[in-house]
Amino acid sequence: MLVFALSRIPGMLPENFSAAYALAFCAGVYLVGAMRWWVPLGVLLLTDLGLNLYYWLVLDVPVFHLPMLRYQVFVYAGYALLIWMGRRFRPTSSFLSLLGGGILGALLFYLVTNTAAWLFNPFGNPEYTKDLFGWIRALTLGTSGWPETWQFFRNTLLGGGLFTGLFVGVMKLSAPAESTDECQAPGPEEEPEDADAPESAKV
Repeated sequence: MLVFALSRIPGMLPENFSAAYALAFCAGVYLVGAMRWWVPLGVLLLTDLGLNLYYWLVLDVPVFHLPMLRYQVFVYAGYALLIWMGRRFRPTSSFLSLLGGGILGALLFYLVTNTAAWLFNPFGNPEYTKDLFGWIRALTLGTSGWPETWQFFRNTLLGGGLFTGLFVGVMKLSAPAESTDECQAPGPEEEPEDADAPESAKV
């Protein structure tokens, strides 16, 4: 969690290339009880608060006005969706199954958050018209003066896939080997100790 928090420092990673999607998904897979919700969401909330203060105080970005706060609600709905998706899997699920789940979760997160950016338009972008063309533009090209959103989509999938693979790989490698000694049935040449006892002595 500490490494993840440090990775959110502005400039540490490319835009949308984040471990957040994998963190939320894997929390749903591996954490138990209420921890799967409050641990990832708590870390995300604290780091988002720090980021918003930085954008507000240093870059003079209006991050605390109502359209932005509405957008943030959808962002956290996206994180909650990733955790919920993680709960559909088991820690013993195959590596490829968990990797696919993490990538699918990142795809859905991108769809939810970019739709929210188009719907609430917190920065008043004129390209985000309230019609099908405006929604498609929000998902593909974005607004002028910024990289095209398909690049953010690419980074979202790469980040979700890479960090999910890393998290799942570490968990698979660090999982203790299951002992089968107590579960083995007697072999064909093994007999119970009282095999030669008379019938009356057997219980």
